[in-house]
Amino acid sequence: MKDYQKILVVVDPTTEDQVALARAITLASKSNAQVTVFLSIFDFSYEMTSILSNQERESMRQGVIDQRLAWIKDLLTAYAHLQLNIDTQVIWHNRPFESIINHAIAGKYDLIVKGTHAHDKLKAVIFTPTDWHLMRKAPVPVLMVKAHDWPATGKILCAVNVATEDSDHQMLNGKIIEHAKDLAVKFSAEVHLVNGYPGTPVNLAIELPDFDAQSYNETIRTQHEQRVSYLANAYGIDPNHCHVKEGLPEDVIPELAEQLDAELVILGTVGRTGFSAALIGNTAEHVIDSINCDLLAIKPDGYKSPLEET
Repeated sequence: MKDYQKILVVVDPTTEDQVALARAITLASKSNAQVTVFLSIFDFSYEMTSILSNQERESMRQGVIDQRLAWIKDLLTAYAHLQLNIDTQVIWHNRPFESIINHAIAGKYDLIVKGTHAHDKLKAVIFTPTDWHLMRKAPVPVLMVKAHDWPATGKILCAVNVATEDSDHQMLNGKIIEHAKDLAVKFSAEVHLVNGYPGTPVNLAIELPDFDAQSYNETIRTQHEQRVSYLANAYGIDPNHCHVKEGLPEDVIPELAEQLDAELVILGTVGRTGFSAALIGNTAEHVIDSINCDLLAIKPDGYKSPLEET
């Protein structure tokens, strides 16, 4: 895969700690990438000020934009010594995800980076509607960042789907692993593969007295292990870094990520045609809600954003 040469990082004016900006700068430093610091803002009250003329409303909007640009400039002073190519963009738009995706498409960016929010009580990641729209509809990889370090010799966990021999899924598995290997070289990290397989259906064991549940379970496990081993061999992954576990992927992946103290989970987001089908999928949605580290969502080759179709 190619390096991330153009990175679009979304900052959040409601939080003091700009984890996404810090991560984007770190990534850019590894490949001398261009970074655009992006903010989409909107205040409905400015649009409803009917006593003002259009020119006056535009002047007020521009004043807010200028304030945010100055704020971003202050943020960037901490990175001035790195001599990276960094520019800024503040846009007035009432649907942030649309402005982010449209800017990423128009600018041919390689990666979108955005921070996530952690709930203080539950210590869980709370994804906003903008986050979900980005992961579902952005045609480029989306990195959702938490306040979790990327230490040297860390671990990158690839969630692979070997339950089907469908060529699209196989290509997506390869794309996920290629992204992981590229990042692993830059950060001296280990690449791990994880796959969850279903246990014996309870109804079969009940309805078919002669059904050998243990043999069935062993066959499924062996099949998944062989397919994961084949992937690992094809991409030069250490066999000891392959993890095949019984259980739903939405349970297995977060558990292993916590056990390994992974810095990043990479998974595929399957895009189909139509609004209702432009989904990440139930498995990935559950995984995203449960992990406590960064998440990189990858689209299959040929994916076309719904925003490009309108």
